[in-house]
Amino acid sequence: MNHLSERLYLYPVWIRIWHMTNAFLCLVLILTGLSIQFSNPGTVVKFNAAVSVHNIAGIILTISYGVFFIGNLFTSNGTYYVIPVKGFIVRLQKQFIYYTIGIFKKEDAPFPVSTETKFNPLQQVTYVVLMYGFIPFVILSGWGLLYPEITVKSFFGFSGLDLTDLLHIVAGFTVSIIMCVHVYFCTIGKNPTSNFKSMINGYHESH
Repeated sequence: MNHLSERLYLYPVWIRIWHMTNAFLCLVLILTGLSIQFSNPGTVVKFNAAVSVHNIAGIILTISYGVFFIGNLFTSNGTYYVIPVKGFIVRLQKQFIYYTIGIFKKEDAPFPVSTETKFNPLQQVTYVVLMYGFIPFVILSGWGLLYPEITVKSFFGFSGLDLTDLLHIVAGFTVSIIMCVHVYFCTIGKNPTSNFKSMINGYHESH
């Protein structure tokens, strides 16, 4: 295989800008969220400043997610998030075995990256759950906390605002964990930095 055939242009400019914007916003939201949750005199970001920055970052994230959602509706990028039902469990098993055993034995990936399949089965499921489940929930619950008058007053005897706050924290923590895992798996490429370079030049380098 020649060098050119190993480079696939998978990340158009709008995806790269959106991805880097989201990465920055998520880091800001995590830092300020922790500062709000564990507010004390020694906190890196003071409470009032953390709340203001957190709210602004959340608003920008809402706009950013809107760009992602609309982009997936009107560009080919949306096809990467459509999960084929037939053989779904078998594909998941193959990818799981590769990640837990095959990758350490230097085996070839069972689902190599191509212009038709940018994500392997486990990535696809994770990104669908994240981008169409957790992120919208974090955003909606965040708006519920920003404007408490729009939240339900009570839910089965519990304060609607307290419940919204709890769910927002749990969802945000889950997204934070997924981000850490995502960064780790980004090091599994042709070399530890190749996938990061993809977000700069738009090209994926296959093994």
